[in-house]
Amino acid sequence: MANKIFKDILSPHLKAGTIIMFLFALGLLYFNVYAGIPALVLTIGYFVYSGKIYRRRTMDFQEYAEAVSKDMEDTVRLFLYHNPLPLCMIDNRNVLLWFNDKFLELFEDARMMNSSMAELAGIQYYDFAEKEAGGKPLLLHRQDKIYRILHSRPEKGKEGSIMLCFTDVSGYEKLKTLYSDERICYAYINVDNYDELVASSPDDRKSVLAAQIESTIRQWASKMAGTLVKYKSGKYFVVFEQKNVEKLEAGKFSILDEIRSLETDADFPASLSIGIGIGGKSLPDLENYGLAALDLALGRGGDQAVIKRKSKTEYYGGKLQTVEKRNKGKSRIMAHALRQLIDQSSKILVMGHKNPDMDCFGAALGVARIVKNRGKEASILIDSYGKPIRKLYEKANETGLYRFISVDEAKAFVDKDTLLIIVDTHRPVLLDSPELLNVTDKVVVIDHHRKSEDSIDTATLTYMETYASSTSELITELFQYLSDGKKNIDKLEAEALLAGITVDTKSFSIKTGVRTFEAASWLRRNGADTASVRQFFQTDMDFFKLRASIIAEAEILPKGIAFSVCYGQHANIQILTSQAADELLNIQDIRASFVIGASDTGQTVVSARSLGEVNVQTVMEKMGGGGHLATAGAQLNKTVEETIEDLKELIREI
Repeated sequence: MANKIFKDILSPHLKAGTIIMFLFALGLLYFNVYAGIPALVLTIGYFVYSGKIYRRRTMDFQEYAEAVSKDMEDTVRLFLYHNPLPLCMIDNRNVLLWFNDKFLELFEDARMMNSSMAELAGIQYYDFAEKEAGGKPLLLHRQDKIYRILHSRPEKGKEGSIMLCFTDVSGYEKLKTLYSDERICYAYINVDNYDELVASSPDDRKSVLAAQIESTIRQWASKMAGTLVKYKSGKYFVVFEQKNVEKLEAGKFSILDEIRSLETDADFPASLSIGIGIGGKSLPDLENYGLAALDLALGRGGDQAVIKRKSKTEYYGGKLQTVEKRNKGKSRIMAHALRQLIDQSSKILVMGHKNPDMDCFGAALGVARIVKNRGKEASILIDSYGKPIRKLYEKANETGLYRFISVDEAKAFVDKDTLLIIVDTHRPVLLDSPELLNVTDKVVVIDHHRKSEDSIDTATLTYMETYASSTSELITELFQYLSDGKKNIDKLEAEALLAGITVDTKSFSIKTGVRTFEAASWLRRNGADTASVRQFFQTDMDFFKLRASIIAEAEILPKGIAFSVCYGQHANIQILTSQAADELLNIQDIRASFVIGASDTGQTVVSARSLGEVNVQTVMEKMGGGGHLATAGAQLNKTVEETIEDLKELIREI
């Protein structure tokens, strides 16, 4: 009882004034008993009365709250049952605990405590419980309508029941789809080698062939209800709606096959390069996307379509080998432009890709000789090298004619006015020191690979010819226009360039044109010894046995695809996998080969080869690599087992 009185005295309803009254009564009692006793009695009486009033009001409030809660429960229950939206409640086992009448109209087979939302609609409890606030809502297609599923959130850290609400957003989704379908796309079309194609035709066939090509393109544009404009011979511009893109992708751009099937009098078929820009926020953005896509299609050798969006680029076609250009005018122009840049530079650095092969190193030695012939000295960046070029590197280093520097030395060497010449690659990610691109203002790129999306776009001079067998072939042609009628190449450099051509053409068996043999013939006349070149490719017995085991254990997949894996880690895995992939193509009925292995640093390497029927470049690009139609590869930071699964999935799509 005393505790209850004490609690009442200290109840929150008491204010500072009543406390002061109590203290005042105690003080008055101390000084005057007759006056203090009545004051203390009155104060205590006031406390007791206030406490009763407080408890009565508390009880009244509790009764009011209970009444309101009961009314609210009844109201909420009626609201949920008769809500115009389908509602349901599920637990963490996906069991349907409760639903309203509208939900039953949507799912006629629903039964409380017996039905699972996973079975009824493919909806899982954890689809919502793990969903972050503000995330993209789930959509459900049901009875020709689209529903957005809203959900309550369980108490943090617990797996309580959740309420699901199905909102009909069919109209909104249809409007969104309609907006997306009706957005316009820009397409730029080039007829590859149009001038050579027409020039190779008799006079009475020139106009017929041109008309056939244009008619095919116009029919293709009319099927998409697009507007076509011919702005130059062999060049077209098309505007069409985005809804047609899915049809083009589903058909793998059949127009490429239609154009290729046209009869021509040239020794190569007609082909198209198509660049399509999609999803630009403005018309200039669409134009930039389309032109960039066309540039990629042309840089990759033509006969393909490239679709470029803001954050994604897709490739289609590319079934033809790049047609060799008979006119060497571009080589002559590039040679003079390179000579001017060399003459204007006081410091010159030559850089190739990581783990250089024979083509890369041979091209680097060739460029160093071109620079020396102009009275300058070039430094060659070699940060590391493997078995493929060890003999050639050691032989070149012994001569003392070349200055080889490391990455750290190159960073101290290069400044704003340094001429940086990049050979056998055009992708910054493959360079030994890509940061050097941001140091100098003068960059030259010489490469023969098909152009990738992440190419160097700040180069002062770019000489990229995908028809060429190798970068060494391009360097050899540059020599011929910079020789001034004199012999200006050493025997070792000629052999290095010939070795580069030999490697990339698989001893002149693939991707070899007239200009390839002309380049090899020029190198032979200038001292290249084929016997010495062959010595660069000799291997030891252990390497030979390992390569033979990879070939012997190859798995033959459907449609003539050979697949093999080299287990364990090996220092020269790149040359090992590439040679094994080449040898697998010598087996009857094999159309393409893929070999996987791991380097001594743990990096996984994939080498892909084909006879031309399978475009291995597109397969490797999906794995982050690249190359050519018949020769490609990739270097991955994945395990061999993960790479095997990824590659087999891509092979199944071929």
